[in-house]
Amino acid sequence: MMRLAPVLMLVAGLACGPAHAIDVPYLTGRVVDDAEILKPATRSALADKLKAHEARTTNQVVVLTERTLGNESIEQFATAVFEEWKLGQRGKDNGVLVIVVPDDRKMRIEVGYGLEGTLTDVQAQRIIRNVMTPAFKANDFDRGVTSGVDGVIDVLEGRAGAAAEERATSSSSSSAKFLDSVDLPPWPMRILLGAFIFGIIGLFTFMGVMTPGMGWFLYVFLIPFWAMFPIMIVGMRGALVLLATYVIAFPIAKIIVSRQPWYEKARQELKTKGATHIGGFAVSTSGSSSSWSSSSSSGSSGGGFSGGGGSSGGGGSSGSW
Repeated sequence: MMRLAPVLMLVAGLACGPAHAIDVPYLTGRVVDDAEILKPATRSALADKLKAHEARTTNQVVVLTERTLGNESIEQFATAVFEEWKLGQRGKDNGVLVIVVPDDRKMRIEVGYGLEGTLTDVQAQRIIRNVMTPAFKANDFDRGVTSGVDGVIDVLEGRAGAAAEERATSSSSSSAKFLDSVDLPPWPMRILLGAFIFGIIGLFTFMGVMTPGMGWFLYVFLIPFWAMFPIMIVGMRGALVLLATYVIAFPIAKIIVSRQPWYEKARQELKTKGATHIGGFAVSTSGSSSSWSSSSSSGSSGGGFSGGGGSSGGGGSSGSW
């Protein structure tokens, strides 16, 4: 039993160790720039701005920067800092903590209970995504932190219900941000969805190019499908590229194919016999429509399509850059 004592003491010591790996820094002011990523003029201007906001509203907004959090999550660290610093007025819980961790490329806006109805999770995420993240990606921490604080103050003072979007549009790259703002699913899911979606609309596009008679109808019919479905796979920018490629390439391919001897032969056979074979598929007409079916012998005929199935999933946004 005596030999177990050191082991038990070690286990007890580990169990009673600190709850978080990073010590909470001292609250030395409204801007605690421990990571030293802000210029002195920026720190001074932010402190004055936050002091004026507190005088107008009693809301207490504080900025903290830390170089790294190691293995600790930013959510746990933000909670520990908030509890230690006791931000906000007693009974109002009207504090806000803006944390930036440059080496970990993470940030967070922690909101006190009393302000959760004013500065909602959605609004905080918009400020992070649309205002702070683009500046941090450009290594402009002064602009990112200042714009983020301005967005928080605007929401708290009721000057802008969608402050993040309004400030994002002031940037020269706002249109590019909009094109990249779609949250895409993880890559494995995008591959599965892409195989399913592009397999179907790709097959109909191939039919439109290769089949006499129905091709131009399919060309117009497929435009909205090429415009919308690729967004969930390649984003808005990629979808625009694919749509433009389809709109331009389909007519060119159709004209080239229509000048081939086999195409003219298939057109005549559809007109006279009502059926033909194109690339191993049997094509038949009924009135003004055409149908395709796979064919393994010259006597097979019929029409119809079959498709596969896929699963889908979603992804979330985070405060990182």
